[in-house]
Parts: sequence; structure tokens; C-alpha cells
Amino acid sequence: MLPGIDDGAPDLATALEMARIAVADGIKVVACTPHIYPGMYENTATGIRQAVEDFRLRLAEADIPLQLTYGADTHLAPDLIARMRAGEVPTLHGTRYFLLEPPHHVAPPRLEEFVFNLLAAGYVPIITHPERLSWISSHYTIFRNMAEHGAWMQITAGSLTGRFGEQVQYWAELMLDEGQVHILATDAHGVKGRAPLLAEGRRAAERWVGAEEARKLVLDRPKGILDNLDPVKLRLPAAKVPVVKSGYGFSFWKRWLRRAS
Repeated sequence: MLPGIDDGAPDLATALEMARIAVADGIKVVACTPHIYPGMYENTATGIRQAVEDFRLRLAEADIPLQLTYGADTHLAPDLIARMRAGEVPTLHGTRYFLLEPPHHVAPPRLEEFVFNLLAAGYVPIITHPERLSWISSHYTIFRNMAEHGAWMQITAGSLTGRFGEQVQYWAELMLDEGQVHILATDAHGVKGRAPLLAEGRRAAERWVGAEEARKLVLDRPKGILDNLDPVKLRLPAAKVPVVKSGYGFSFWKRWLRRAS
């Protein structure tokens, strides 16, 4: 949503319209999380916090009642822990939680080891949109293992409504069924195809995990992050269907029938 800082809002007008869409959708607090991608988006904690403060002023001038906090969608880098400890890479709201975005089309080597080192260092990585990664079908057990050992999983609201296609929707629903999803987020980048819409994703999630867990996905756990609560206090529900590794098996048809009902 921050204007002109990465591949999100290109200008202030777009950023303000995104904020209006978010408020109309019922969103009250937005974490502005631009990319930190070495060689492409060289954002820093200082620059992001300043951009958030500037945008707060613009929201006030436009009379848009949206609260902001900061973070970053951080890409894999060998020096990530050192940079977070030095304050160069921001966590979410200055807490132990932060967004970690794997590459979209190539499975990075030793990803589990990298994530476990982050956990050992006291951070809670939130893996962003794993359901949208092109290599999830051949590496699904990696995400299950990371979730079981303390990493968090964040799926995109639009994935549950079919905005990214049937295959992405399949993996999003499977992860919900297996009780591996901690957060539902907009991953907004603009005002059209990837607008800041969350309510429709919450309604879709209710079909799979019920109203109480859907509320936790969009309210309780995000609030817990801002309060820097121990992740143990924000635990996940138990899995509801048999685990499958990949492909269209029994659980796929079970979900298809539930979606069609």
C-alpha cells in the first residue's frame, strides 16, 4: 500500500484508494510490508518506517480511518538474521514475527534448515502464500514440517476464493483442512486484481474451519502478533482430514463436494 516503494501502489492516489477499499471491507489495521529483495527492492527498516509515517499523515488529510503499522516481505538472504538483529530488516510491529517470502518458481536449497535457524534465533518466520508457489506440489512435506516445528503459514484471502486459479485454491484448502494455516492476509498490490479485500476470504475460510477459527485467522492471531504474544498461546486447531502429499486424491474430492454444497 505504501506508494512508490516496490511493486505495490505506484503513486499516492492508488495508495489512498487502496486504503478506502480496505476500510470499506471492514479492515481497521494494515501492516505495510513492502518487499526487501536484494538487488531489486533495497528497502530498509528506517525507510519503511518513514514511509509509513508519511502515509499516516496522508490518510489523516484524506480523512481515511485506517491504522498502520510496518514490516516487510523479506526474501531469503544468508545475512538475514544478522540484518534483523542490527535493525536493518524490520519485523512486524517490532515483534518476534516477520514475513518470509520464498522464491515463486524455484525451491531454494536447505529451506527447512534456514527456517529452523531463524526459529532458534528467537524469530517466528511467517511463510507468505506457500499455496501460490509453483513448486509446492513436489515439496509439500517441507511446509508441513516447518509448520510443525514452529514456523507460521500465511495464505492469501484470494487463494480461497479462486482468484489465483483452481490449483492454488486446492493447496489453500488442503492447508486449512490440515490445520496448518495461521494467518489469512490480503497480499494487496493495487486496486483491481489484488485489492485489499479480506472479508470474502474470511467467509470462504468459514466453510472449511468454522467461524471461530476464521476469526482467529484475520483478527486474533494478527492482534497477537502486534502484542508479541508467545506463539504457543495462538496455537492452531487439529487437522480435519487425512493428510495427502500431492495431487488430486480423496481429500481433493471431499473439498470439491464441500465447496459445491
